[in-house]
Amino acid sequence: MTRAIEGQARAARVAGGQPAAAGPAGGEGRVVSARAGDEERIFEVSLRPRSLQEFVGQDAVKERLSIFVQAARERGEYLDHVLLYGPPGLGKTTLAYILAHELGVGIRTTSGPAIERAGDMVALLTNLEHRDILFIDEVHRLNRKAEETLYPAVEDFVFDWVAGKGPTARSHRITLNQFTLIAATTRAGLLTSPLRDRFGIIVHLGFYSPTELTLIVQRAARILGVEITAEAAYEVARRARGTPRVANRLLRRLRDFAQVRADGVITTVVAREGLRLLEVDEAGLDRVDQQMLKTMIFKYNGGPVGLETLAAAIGE
Repeated sequence: MTRAIEGQARAARVAGGQPAAAGPAGGEGRVVSARAGDEERIFEVSLRPRSLQEFVGQDAVKERLSIFVQAARERGEYLDHVLLYGPPGLGKTTLAYILAHELGVGIRTTSGPAIERAGDMVALLTNLEHRDILFIDEVHRLNRKAEETLYPAVEDFVFDWVAGKGPTARSHRITLNQFTLIAATTRAGLLTSPLRDRFGIIVHLGFYSPTELTLIVQRAARILGVEITAEAAYEVARRARGTPRVANRLLRRLRDFAQVRADGVITTVVAREGLRLLEVDEAGLDRVDQQMLKTMIFKYNGGPVGLETLAAAIGE
């Protein structure tokens, strides 16, 4: 039974890093959710590292990107197009801003759902300066017409459009400045092959180790001006599901707890008590996780069990 529970816990940890629907059971309402709301994204800006050297973790990714960046700078060329994929909360947006800073170029950001028409994409492309970066988050949700507009833009840096209809139709071509497209997605498998094949650099971001997350928590604590012991930082890190966003969110909540009940200092005891109040256990599982696991193990003998049945059984 112990092995079964541990196996289910590992599965829940991985699932916790995947995109989930909004709501109490799987979205922004849960403190261990890897997805961020609009207000949290604004807060994260203050915690973002500005260089690859400051970026903690993903060592192999950083080494490759640093080589590509240095080569592009020495040649005075644009960086090849980059696809960043992996679970939410691991630093894809942060890496895009770091690459812009390392290259010394401007960056324009948008998201797939925000680009509703091909004209929206054209407006973005024509406003890019030489070697600038266009960052598209959630690129797997890009409108098909807008995606097709990207093909000649990223390959030949041109945009073709037709004015008029029938015999009076005329084809026009706009030459664009050379730019770098950086796209981020949590679901690389949903990208169409023509789009995926146009990225010269494809980078996968994986979960962080507790040691790496401890460094991230300590850095965030310094920026937030809160005192935290090394042991307490590790306690937060090992419950953060391998995700920096979750670790930073837990730290913010513990800062409140320490301010009210512990003279502003987060010790191991304070961290454990605060996390207990947040209902985050030693495996990083919250109340909903625990309900799901117990229901699957004890009521359905470890499964399988349908999603709708499980939702009804736990009332979520």
